Parts: sequence; structure tokens; C-alpha cells
Amino acid sequence: MKKLLILGAGTAGTMVANRFSRLLDSDEWKITIVDQHETHYYQPGFLFLPFGVYTKKDVIKRKRDFMPAGVELIMSSIELIDPAHNQVKLSNGQTLNYGFLIIATGADVHPEQTPGLAEHEWGKSIHTFYTFEGALALYEKLKNWQGGRLVVNVVENPIKCPVAPLEFLMLADWYLHERGIREKVEMVYATPNTGAFTKPAASRMLGHLLAEKGINVEAEFMLEHVDPDARKLVSYDEREVPFDLLISVPLHMGADVIAKSGLGDELNYVPTNKNTLLSDKYANIFVLGDASNIPASKAGSVAHFAVDVFGENFLRYIDGQELLPTFDGHANCFIESGFGKGLLIDFNYDTEPLPGRYPLPGVGPFTLLEESEANHWGKLMFRWMYWNILLKGQEMPLPARMSMAGKWLAAKN
Repeated sequence: MKKLLILGAGTAGTMVANRFSRLLDSDEWKITIVDQHETHYYQPGFLFLPFGVYTKKDVIKRKRDFMPAGVELIMSSIELIDPAHNQVKLSNGQTLNYGFLIIATGADVHPEQTPGLAEHEWGKSIHTFYTFEGALALYEKLKNWQGGRLVVNVVENPIKCPVAPLEFLMLADWYLHERGIREKVEMVYATPNTGAFTKPAASRMLGHLLAEKGINVEAEFMLEHVDPDARKLVSYDEREVPFDLLISVPLHMGADVIAKSGLGDELNYVPTNKNTLLSDKYANIFVLGDASNIPASKAGSVAHFAVDVFGENFLRYIDGQELLPTFDGHANCFIESGFGKGLLIDFNYDTEPLPGRYPLPGVGPFTLLEESEANHWGKLMFRWMYWNILLKGQEMPLPARMSMAGKWLAAKN
């Protein structure tokens, strides 16, 4: 029997397990998925936890509840990936053989990699919303916070959900207005980007929006260390950004086992063909989701679109045909802007976010690069779609490859 092994039962791993359970003949293929954690987190929901919009029960479910019949789930950490022998060794003592391997081990935050960040002020004047525990602790901090200088800092790219730091700032602006203390708070976004975002048109639009909300952008800020006693960030060019409350987006890295197995780059991401999702080194290893080094956003929408095009491509490949360059880096992201409104951006490797309507030209209901209430509700509705459609590997009535339909050819200045 042919063996397909999937490492990681997060967003990408769960989606591909469900999709392949339908695409592959169960009489010919055995599908096994390995993960060490029982709980599945809806990570986009971490953004809402600090403001009380979501609670714990909104963002956690059991991973095994999303495993399709016929797929073997093994709960264990991974000791070593041995591509030379097509084996994976688990910490529970098992050794698994595979014909094809899908690496979907994700990415995690590493505040300990930045001097001064994860020391005695961590959890006091320094917080993060990029972990479940961090987001809950930040809720407790914010509900009684009386004001001061609030700084959101991205240590280094790439990060999961690149728009989330901007969303946090704009939701914090709304939240502090609701608490009646916005005038007591100075807000700063210290980012390694040249502006508010990586894509020029979106960066201009989002930069204007932050300015309107009185949020300052400290661009090209490459953090060298944090001085927790003086409560300040210090960049490599010796700029200093003081804070009373620091919201950190720490350095992201791939799984430790990727480094241990000699499969990763300096950040433990697996070098991967950006269009086929095949490992650069091994002809029977594919990489999905945040584990790869492809120049696409590390976001759930990217994993979804990638899985959509990957399934049929994989069937071609196991039938002896060449892989097609089917994945175009397609991503779309709802961006919460506060006060019941949001934006939507839709882009890929070659095309930056453009204004227009999505998904239906001229109709929408969502506006691109423009605030609307529909976009806010689209963001909130996505949670239901995630749990009930995307994780189960079901197809959405949206093109996996980016479409120019409904987009204006030139972005607004």
C-alpha cells in the first residue's frame, strides 16, 4: 500500500488530510497525520481575545474532531525527519515510513531570540497576542490599563498574518475610545517595513488610515534589543522607542525538527518551490502552510488556496506527469479597522492589492482597499467558515488563483 505521511495537524495539515481522504483511493493509499498537541487553535481569533470580542471557547476545538474517517492520527512530537531513508522518527519510539511526505509543521514565535524581550517584564509591561496564552493575558492587562505609550513592534518578517499588527492598533484605538481613555494613550507602530505594510498601494492606504487615527509609524525599525528596565526598544541604527506597554510580534521560526533534520534555512523554513510546493531538495516531499519559505503571506487563506490547487497537481504527479506551476501566491485578508468597519485586500506574488469589489465584479459585497461594514462582518463570519468548511477541506465558491475581475487596474493614490 502507498503511504502518505503528513506532519502537523494545524490549518494546512488538517485541510490537506481531509482533501486527500476524498481524492485518494483508500484501497491504495494509507494516510497518516502526526501532531503533538490535542488542541486546534483558530489563530485569527487571537486578535479579538484582548478586546473581549471573542472568548476562549470561540478559538479552540479538538484536532481529532476534524480528522476524516480512514486517516490515522498519531499524537506525538517528531524526533527526526530522515529523507534519505523516507522515514520519520517520533519521540514515542515509532518510526514511520512514507512514499510521499507533506510537511505542515507551521511556525511559532520565539521572543527569547531577541535580547531583553522575554525577561522580567514579559507578561507585565511586555505582551503579545500571537499566542493563546498571551492574548488572554493581554485581555487582563488592557481592561484595567489607565493609559500611556502603547507600542506595537514587529521584530522581523516574515510573520503569521502580516496585517494583524495593524488590526491590533486600530482595534485598540476603538477599544480605548470605548473605555474613554483614548486621549491618554499615545500609539506607535514600530515596523521593519518601509511603511505601514509591505505592498505599496496597501501601505499608502493603511498609512493614511493610521494617521487619521493618530497612530504614528516608526518605519524601517530593525529591533536590536529591548531594555526592559528603561522600557525602550533600541534598533540596530540606535534609534530608541520608549513604551509603557509593548505589544510584541516576536521573531517567527519554523519547527525545531526542521533544523534538527537539516531541512531548513536560518529560520527553520523549508526551501520550497513557490509554484508547485515541492521541496527544493527532495522529489517526494511537499511543504504546505507556514512551514515553507515561499514568499507568500503566512496566513490561513494562503494555505487554503494552496491546498485547492495542490490536490489536483499531486494527482498528476503520482500519475507520472510533471507538476504544473499552479500556485500563484494568492492571499486575501480582511483587515479590522475598528468601530464596526474593515477592509479587504486580495493579491498574489505578482499583483499587489488593488481597489475594487470582491468576489463579484461590481457587486461585491466586499470592497477592496476601502472601509465598509460588510468587510467587518466578513471578518467575523470567517470563523464559522473556518471551522465548518475550510478545515474540513471543502471547496469554496472562490477561485484559488487570483482573479482580476472586479479590480481597478490602477490603485488610488
